[in-house]
Amino acid sequence: MQHTVVMTGASRGIGRIAAEHILRRSPNVHLLVVTRGSSGARLAAELSAGGHTVSHVSADLGSLGSVQSAAAEIRERLERGDLPPLRGFVGNAGMQYTNALTKGPDGFESTFTINVLANHLFVRLLQDRFVAPARIVITTSDTHFGDFKHNMGMVPGPAWKSPDILARPGAFPKPDTAVGGRTAYSTSKLATIYLVHEYARRLPAGIDSIAYNPGFVPGTGLARNAGPISRFAMRRILPVMTLTPFATSRDAAGRYLADVVLGTTKAPTGSYVDRTHAARSSEESYDPQREGELWDTAERFTAAYAA
Repeated sequence: MQHTVVMTGASRGIGRIAAEHILRRSPNVHLLVVTRGSSGARLAAELSAGGHTVSHVSADLGSLGSVQSAAAEIRERLERGDLPPLRGFVGNAGMQYTNALTKGPDGFESTFTINVLANHLFVRLLQDRFVAPARIVITTSDTHFGDFKHNMGMVPGPAWKSPDILARPGAFPKPDTAVGGRTAYSTSKLATIYLVHEYARRLPAGIDSIAYNPGFVPGTGLARNAGPISRFAMRRILPVMTLTPFATSRDAAGRYLADVVLGTTKAPTGSYVDRTHAARSSEESYDPQREGELWDTAERFTAAYAA
């Protein structure tokens, strides 16, 4: 039966590779890619090669109003029958800034907006349109562990605070530096796991939610806001690490993401999938009180756009 999968972050890196795998391995999928600006038509045309069914909708994930408009368009297309039933949402887009001061039009810090609030708003606005069995997959990061084994000293661990503080610019020490930006990133990825746990509790039966960790993947567009030296290292030097157990190649990470989306990787709702299998995330990531507080805060911050 043909069905729709909505996907952010499909234009480059592991998302692009995952999209190609999803389409090739599941001919019944209508893939709807969410892209920024005018790139959607080109991306849809490229992914459609070979007879695949791909469409697009435009959204700036740094703007909750833009996310609302995109979700409204998706809902309308589903209701008109222009799209087959919705059975998947892949929140793969992510951003890491060189500071913790970048602010979007809604007044929230941009890392938190893109990595946390945008996904949450999409899930909530599309929630009643999912047809079971459905799967929500949010890409997270093993930077949320905060230890050398997982971060290799490159990214500070998360520094959890009240979500009201985390959502605002300047939540971390040295907010005008790359250290502040990386701390915002790892903390936002801890937040995604908290929300996945809440989705598992709150969403109707048959709508599974999974957090997917690709591991350290050099050569993606994640550091595109970094300085020239860091960008050069990510593109030219660090990819050599994929020859070791400490990093994952883009091709492998994209294939693993497709496995999670398509259900090839078996994982119950609320799971954390580390590359190829369900695993235990950090001890800090299991905290029902924080999870509930984050849910309440995300609901409050997105309420004006979820009506």
